[in-house]
Amino acid sequence: MSGEGEVVLGEKRKLEERTKDVIVLFDVDGTLTKPRGKVTKDVLDMLEALRSKVYVGMVGGSDLKKQKEQLGDNVLDLFDYTFSENGLVGYKGSELINETSISEFLGEEKLQKLINFVLKYLSDITLPVKRGTFIEFRKGMLNVSPVGRNCSQTERDAYEVFDLEHGIRKNMVAALEKEFEDYGLTYSIGGQISFDVFPKGWDKTYSLQFVEDFKEVHFFGDKTFKGGNDYEIYESERTIGHAVATYQDTIQECTKTWLS
Repeated sequence: MSGEGEVVLGEKRKLEERTKDVIVLFDVDGTLTKPRGKVTKDVLDMLEALRSKVYVGMVGGSDLKKQKEQLGDNVLDLFDYTFSENGLVGYKGSELINETSISEFLGEEKLQKLINFVLKYLSDITLPVKRGTFIEFRKGMLNVSPVGRNCSQTERDAYEVFDLEHGIRKNMVAALEKEFEDYGLTYSIGGQISFDVFPKGWDKTYSLQFVEDFKEVHFFGDKTFKGGNDYEIYESERTIGHAVATYQDTIQECTKTWLS
């Protein structure tokens, strides 16, 4: 057998020997990468080592395309479970196991009322800069960005500071909650520049139904405060939550808990 073949068999054996009782789930931005940044080698090395001990999954709010931009085109090979859009699109290995649509949930009439309100609201506020793509329609949610997702990284960083000072996203969420209180929606602030809109119960805890066979579910996230997009899954009785501020914190905590 070639050396390469022996390596593949060795990796397969490690995966077969790991405990089947524990899965560790990770948020992406601020947990495995810098916000909208690309994954670093030390994180990839940690994930590979961790996966030889326990099952590993990713639960992100972004769609799979953006997750590939940050984690690599082989993202489905890095994790045992990959959950995009909070698990509304879910993979076990490379197999698609779930796909849920917000347009089917709301219907076109309600969806357009919601979109029109967002665009009207944004037209009435002034920010230091505005760019493009203020609403991104995803399979299971809407992502709303007051500054626009087409902003540069410098503009993104500046907007985050401005938003924290002036509460742009917080105030906008409050207006949406009041206007559409009968729509059954949740609004979740995440990342630097945007917030997600999705049906109640479609937060990151949605993904937990697909990992029910595990006795112990750990979750790592940075937006674990109330209103953050990691809050519900971090606080869930089903998970053991780990709050981090950077991907370096994630590496340190995982090393201390499973790899030392």
